[in-house]
Amino acid sequence: MKSRLALGFAAMLVIGFMAATASAANYGVFVEVETEEDLLDLYTSQQLDDAGFLTLRELLNEGVLLESADREELYRLPNLTYAEVDAILNYRKEAGRLRDPAALVVVDILSQQKLEALAPFLVVYSSSADKKKRRPATGRVRYQSTFVAGDQEVPSMALLAEAKAFRHLDIGLSGVMTRTRLGQVFYDPNRDALSAEAPTTGAHVPKYYAEWKTPKWHIIGGTYRIGFGQRLTFDTSSQYTPNGIHPDNNIYYSQNLTARCNLSTGELDSSPCAGALGDQYMSPDYSWSERMRGIAAGIRRLELGNGWLQAYAFGSYESHRLYQYETYNKVNCDDPLEDDNDDCKSPAVYKKLPIPDDPSPKFAYETLTNIYRDLVVGGNVSWFLDERTHIGMTGYQATVDWPVNTPDFQLDFQEWSRLPYGGPFGALGIDAAWGRDKLDVFVEVARSMDSQPAGGGWGALLRSTWATRRHEIEAAARHYGRDFANPYARPIAAADEFDGLRARDETGLRLKYAGEFGRLQLRATTDTWLRQKPQDITDTESEENNVLAGLFQVRLHYDATRWFRPGIYIEYADKDFSDTGRDNCYGTVGTTLSADEPTYCQGEKLQAAVQLAFKPNRRTSVAARYQHRLIDDGKSDFSDSFRQDRSAWLLATWRPLGQLRLRARASYLFEDISNDAYLDNIFWAYGEASLLLQKTWWMKLRYQYHEHLDTRENTKNRDPNPSHWVRLELEARF
Repeated sequence: MKSRLALGFAAMLVIGFMAATASAANYGVFVEVETEEDLLDLYTSQQLDDAGFLTLRELLNEGVLLESADREELYRLPNLTYAEVDAILNYRKEAGRLRDPAALVVVDILSQQKLEALAPFLVVYSSSADKKKRRPATGRVRYQSTFVAGDQEVPSMALLAEAKAFRHLDIGLSGVMTRTRLGQVFYDPNRDALSAEAPTTGAHVPKYYAEWKTPKWHIIGGTYRIGFGQRLTFDTSSQYTPNGIHPDNNIYYSQNLTARCNLSTGELDSSPCAGALGDQYMSPDYSWSERMRGIAAGIRRLELGNGWLQAYAFGSYESHRLYQYETYNKVNCDDPLEDDNDDCKSPAVYKKLPIPDDPSPKFAYETLTNIYRDLVVGGNVSWFLDERTHIGMTGYQATVDWPVNTPDFQLDFQEWSRLPYGGPFGALGIDAAWGRDKLDVFVEVARSMDSQPAGGGWGALLRSTWATRRHEIEAAARHYGRDFANPYARPIAAADEFDGLRARDETGLRLKYAGEFGRLQLRATTDTWLRQKPQDITDTESEENNVLAGLFQVRLHYDATRWFRPGIYIEYADKDFSDTGRDNCYGTVGTTLSADEPTYCQGEKLQAAVQLAFKPNRRTSVAARYQHRLIDDGKSDFSDSFRQDRSAWLLATWRPLGQLRLRARASYLFEDISNDAYLDNIFWAYGEASLLLQKTWWMKLRYQYHEHLDTRENTKNRDPNPSHWVRLELEARF
């Protein structure tokens, strides 16, 4: 069987590259969003994958300046082909500047529809930009807060500030007030376990940076993101094709309420969360990513021969949060792979009390604050022949320390955690790119190195693109060995994991197509890959250990009239083509709260959606969408059938004035329509008004209604239910 699978896969590679007419950053869907909430809608309805959502969320927060963005930065923008990106660059070079994006429609580089879809991702100077140049500084300050009716505590809030000065200097910082984050974690020698301070209201400054960027030099101190090549060796950037460093000043919010109590019985006679307290919820905290904190510096362009040299060095020392069940005590456990050994389970986390010997409850399903720190150092050197052709090398090394460790208590990562256990780890890789006319080819090969028994493994990615103004296809072939344990790799990969990483134990081919045929827009994706079954599923070295999985997506939109645009979406996914029984699970990797290892799933999923979009005039738009899903659940109730889910959205936008925008949305999700007492049955809706005054002051106010409708016992006792939210955002620009 293995030989037949390998032969079939080789054939698909040949066919794929024979058809290689490729896209720029094809996110699999024509992206038309205005806010982060719109992106969340696309993500929760599975129109965007994890990587696409993260990239677009960062892009929406930061924006792209058409006046100065390079090819790779423009490449991140949704809905563009490489041909359109190159046309924008050529026009900007010939015109000398590009202040007004509307010029791209006038010269027929972009359609009006594409420009309107890009607008939320663009940074545009006002007509007084020349005056602003003479100011000592320009920038913005944004305040955000979310309140839920019934909260007794002050709501979580965030403040972001950014400024530009002296042409090349950018500075920024973000402050957040939280209520639900655990306090400091300690080793408890009396219990040979951990203890943590209970959550309290506290202020944090998690993001801050100073950036100096000239045509030749680029330096950032503080929080930053960095990545190179095809993201196989090192990437924390959330970009599709990163090349260099960027400041990190982003703060995020959640759409889900947070439980007031996450304590179990522990040493007490009963759980502190028993009774009404265990069913109470509160507004969520604003959150942030913990990526790189330190210094990164680079030479952007040093003329050398017929091209130029690029060189970067970076260092980071950052504290991280970690889900409490991703740890084990290696003093008691020789091998974290021994899942049946109780000594290899994660240590308990008790609530820290004023008197240490008093009986204490335990925290459950919590994320531990500042539990480990990593020191990361690395660099990149690349030689460019031109903007589309280069060869480079990237490498890094990371070491981890645990502040709570003592000689008798040594924490480390479980084998299914994202980071490798055992000690230091790193990677070294070479990438190259070549581009001419409509064709671009990219390749990267990397070797990971770690302290686990195998010592590391190999990964390789070959991506080919060919694009015109109306058609684009991307072909990407990849191989990530089972021992390629590189937590800083974010290349193209399927939506499954092996020991916490997507880019591991996978050999696959992905093809993406996006094209326009008159009024019809077509986007299609096919992805097939080989992986191995876990050793606890099969104990033999037989050919059946290899599994062929696949994903197929098709999206069609048709501009029936100037004001009416219908569309359909179909997706089929199978995590094991050789197993067609219904007694499987499909699963959603990374979302299950459990103290055990992630479940290995081999099931199928089929979902289809229809969307109707109406735009009777320039000020008004309405869109409605219905989606139905068949999915393998894995429970005994679905041993011979799919679980069926359905969801619907209705969104309306009205601009009565140029500076005033009103939006309303209603959404409904019903998982397992045959049983109202099993999974989520949720209705939520919001009304929102945003106002821009004199291009200086911006305000957004939203009211949101959220209700759980299922008949589960915890839903009946849920408080508040329904919940009433108020979100406020204020921004001043100077």
